[in-house]
Amino acid sequence: MRPFTILFLVAAACGMFFAGMSTWDFIAHLDRDVHDVTCSFIPGLLASDTSASSGCHVTMMSPYSSVLRTTVWGGIPIALPGLAVFAFLMFRGLDLVFNRREDDKRATTFLLLATVLPALTSVVMGYLSMVELGAACKLCIGIYISSFVALAAAVGIRAQGVGEDMNGFGREFGLSFAEGTGFVLIPLLIYTIMSPDYSRFIGTCGTLPKPEDANGVLIGIGQQVSGKSAVEVFDPLCSACKGFEGRLNASGLATQVKRKAVLFPLDNSCNWMVSNTMHPGACMMSEAVLCADAKADEVIAWGFAHQEEILTAAKANPDSAKDMVVAAFPDLKECIGSPTVKSRLNKSLRYAVANQLPVLTPQLYVDNTKLCDADTDLGLDYALTRLLEAPVAAKENP
Repeated sequence: MRPFTILFLVAAACGMFFAGMSTWDFIAHLDRDVHDVTCSFIPGLLASDTSASSGCHVTMMSPYSSVLRTTVWGGIPIALPGLAVFAFLMFRGLDLVFNRREDDKRATTFLLLATVLPALTSVVMGYLSMVELGAACKLCIGIYISSFVALAAAVGIRAQGVGEDMNGFGREFGLSFAEGTGFVLIPLLIYTIMSPDYSRFIGTCGTLPKPEDANGVLIGIGQQVSGKSAVEVFDPLCSACKGFEGRLNASGLATQVKRKAVLFPLDNSCNWMVSNTMHPGACMMSEAVLCADAKADEVIAWGFAHQEEILTAAKANPDSAKDMVVAAFPDLKECIGSPTVKSRLNKSLRYAVANQLPVLTPQLYVDNTKLCDADTDLGLDYALTRLLEAPVAAKENP
């Protein structure tokens, strides 16, 4: 074998390995439970991520990690066709070796063209990961590097060929393209057929027994469209709430539901249901959201953008959260910390008690029916679509 051929086979093998590990991590979540994920350039050498804070976890839970999410629970992971493509490249590379075709211009030209696909995909996915998500996934980076090395090696293989005969390239291209299509479609079909049907869980995870907002504690968030009404249990400094908001907007389903939030800060400085403060400064931020009222989305968006800064500062000094939000929104200064807003936040917590809400954020109740907690990440598109399609619940007579 020539050096470029060896390099190509190594790159294809590495691509298969990284894409395979990413697919494995995704499939592990199909039991609707929480699992750690692999996030290492050499999987197995370092401990897997259990904090849900790594770039690999952020990327996997993002709307860009899979397709057909409304058809299959979780969707079909992008890493799966990636694995299939690298397997096909390995197959074509071995074909060059065992059939002595390293000088065959037709075979090496198709090989070069085939490597363009994963390289272009890597450019797109890399952009989405770094720019849209602001996360660096080590397994993804391994796939990107493998793609570009395979492309460079294919260029070398093509350049080193001594043959000039391109007769019959159209037939070669057609047959090889059909092979590659089969490599991709067969595992996708098998995955779709074997994916679990979780539709039986939809609508079985609880309801709001007392949804009426007698004290006016619920505050509108998101686009106030004419779709089904929903109540979201919300903590403005909750990273899971931030992720949920991103997934909901990316799914396009946010425009089909009219949401109102019940503020539920996981901060024991105001929430007597929390023994330990999970999100320092969440009480102040919740007051800021209530004070903003019609402009609540602006405060929420600002809080999401500065979430880590606020948490870090409030951990050292509880008053820092107020100082930071007042600096960004001076018109809220008199309201934050006032008896009126404290009373309203307290009533918000009592709304949670009256509805027997678990101490957890985020939660979403559509038409008073709860979206299962296991469906707030990978299963969001699948489960929420079906909740929105369900008939509107009949209202009981007073």
